[in-house]
Amino acid sequence: MPEGIEIELYRRAMADLVGRRVETVDLPDPWWARRAGAPGAVAGSIEGLTITALDRRGKLLLVALGSPGGGETTIGLRFGMTGRPFIDDRPPIFDLEYASTAVRSDWVRLSIGFAGGGRLRVLDPRRLGGLELAPDLERLGPDLLTLTPRQIVEALDGAASLKAMLLDQRRIAGFGNMLADEVLWRAGIDPARRPAGLSSEEWERLLTAVMTVPADLLGRGGSHRGDLSVASRVAGARCPRDGQPLLRRVVAGRGTYSCPLHQV
Repeated sequence: MPEGIEIELYRRAMADLVGRRVETVDLPDPWWARRAGAPGAVAGSIEGLTITALDRRGKLLLVALGSPGGGETTIGLRFGMTGRPFIDDRPPIFDLEYASTAVRSDWVRLSIGFAGGGRLRVLDPRRLGGLELAPDLERLGPDLLTLTPRQIVEALDGAASLKAMLLDQRRIAGFGNMLADEVLWRAGIDPARRPAGLSSEEWERLLTAVMTVPADLLGRGGSHRGDLSVASRVAGARCPRDGQPLLRRVVAGRGTYSCPLHQV
């Protein structure tokens, strides 16, 4: 977390930045800009440009900039597990699961000041995010909020577990751990299952869940608002559907919650 849903909430909250001209760029932590080269190169690329559009692919927030003289570029912002943007010192999400709500100056990884006042800051306590210049979108799969049934079937084709495939950003961009667990819980399919063993009925349930759960949790305000993720944070967690004690194990290298009764 944040997953693609949270990044979409960030994108919407940052809509007021469109039309603002970048006056200053400060990258106090060079590591955070490691994918973009030296911090000075980033500043030189975007200072004086105006934000023209905001877009997103999966967990990558895209900020397009340009100028009347024809200069244009795009920066990509990744927020890792604990990153949040602050727009004019206000965050779009106050609480992130597994992240501190504190605001500390040494957590600021990027600060952009705008002509006429105002600023964008990114706080990332664990330094797992980063900035890219002209990010390569070809390495990302289709976005989780615009998937078609055909894209899902193509993405979930292989010998790995279903959970591993959902988490693979090259297959589908935007799924994180909590969202993948929620999808498979609603579909009634064990996260360790492989696609080859699914019946036609299970495929229908899985397609429905993959296409509907992201939009549902976006409307609820975050990937941590799913029925399963809410239930799993309670001591002695039980399945919200049938009351069975939830099973916690490692699948695809991630801590995973599932119901041993209805997820088979």
